[in-house]
Amino acid sequence: MIKLRIIFFLLFAASHTTYAQLSTQEIAILKINMVKAVEDSKLTDSLFNKLSKLPNKTALITGYTGTLEALKAKHSWNPYNKIRYVSRSLKTMQKAIDMDEENMEIRFMRFSIEFYTPSFLGFSKDLAKDKKEIVKHYQNESFGLADRELVKNVAKFMIDSKKCSPAEVKILTKHL
Repeated sequence: MIKLRIIFFLLFAASHTTYAQLSTQEIAILKINMVKAVEDSKLTDSLFNKLSKLPNKTALITGYTGTLEALKAKHSWNPYNKIRYVSRSLKTMQKAIDMDEENMEIRFMRFSIEFYTPSFLGFSKDLAKDKKEIVKHYQNESFGLADRELVKNVAKFMIDSKKCSPAEVKILTKHL
C-alpha cells in the first residue's frame, strides 16, 4: 500500500514538473515584462526566445508565446513580416485556446491582438466569440488563476474597447 502511494506521488510530481516550466514568481515577472515588451523589441525577442525553448508548453505559456509573436509584428518594419507574424500569432493563440478553452487570460490575449489588428486584414474573426467568453467569466465570477489586478485590467480594457453592449459593460463594471 505504501509503495502504491509512493508511485502515485512520483507520477503526480513528475507530471507537474514536466508541464510547470515557470514558477508563479517567474510568471509574475513575465507578465510585467510582457507589458514592457509592447515598446521594447529586444525584450520581445528575448522573451520569445526563452518561451520558445520550453518543452511541453502549458496553454498559458503557449498564449504568451502567441502574444509575443504579435508584438514581433508590431515591432517589424516590413509589411510582409507584420502579416506573417500576426498570422502565426493567431495560430498559436488558437492552439492555446484548444488546450484550455476556459482560460480567460488566453481569451483576453487573443481579443487584444485581434482588437489592435486592422480589420481589413481579416484577422479579427474571433473578437465576438472571445468577448462573449470573457464576459461569461465576469458574469459567473470564474476567473481561474487570474489575480485581482488582471481581472480589473481586463474589465477596463473590455469597456474601453467599445465592443461591449450596455448590459455587458454593467457586468464588467462590477469588477473595477
